[in-house]
Amino acid sequence: MQYPPFFDTIEKITLQDPLAEFLGVFEEGIYEISYLDLVKAAGHSCPTLAGAYLMTRESLKVLYPDATPRRGEITAAFAESCDSGVTGVIAHVVSNITGATSNWGFKGIAGRFNRTGLMSFETPLDGAPIRFGRRDTGHEVLAKYMPGRIVQPGQLLQSVLQPEATASDRAEFGRKWQQMVEEIFRRFEEILEIS
Repeated sequence: MQYPPFFDTIEKITLQDPLAEFLGVFEEGIYEISYLDLVKAAGHSCPTLAGAYLMTRESLKVLYPDATPRRGEITAAFAESCDSGVTGVIAHVVSNITGATSNWGFKGIAGRFNRTGLMSFETPLDGAPIRFGRRDTGHEVLAKYMPGRIVQPGQLLQSVLQPEATASDRAEFGRKWQQMVEEIFRRFEEILEIS
């Protein structure tokens, strides 16, 4: 399997999942999720996917400054509806990382490990697209992602959607598209706000 080498340089997210521990999946329930894992789940790599990964990773660092984030015990609230713009794509990434779902996720075992009700939509968030929270402490953070400060994916996409675009043009587009995603990871501190 070949993919852009920069995927392997992206900082992974370490989680502790009580359900995974209970079911004997990972020792102490500890495991890592990589950007590549989410690319496989989504079937693509783009600025939206990168932003969702970064917003979640960096928010978890703030929520858990001295501990491993506990998957299944993290809430995620979105300002927009699930079917608005790219909110559904972002929610899918957030769910894969945190375990949070609205009404469609894992219902739990004997009252434990329930993942439903941890994700909500159309929540007033004072201008931020996502709010992450810890169920145990109630601590919450807002995450904003502004890729337009450094990249313009729409302009790049238009170049290959023209009828005269050749196979060579499309191959070059793919290379430039992933260079753009790499730039987002390289300069994420310029386009991400966690408060």
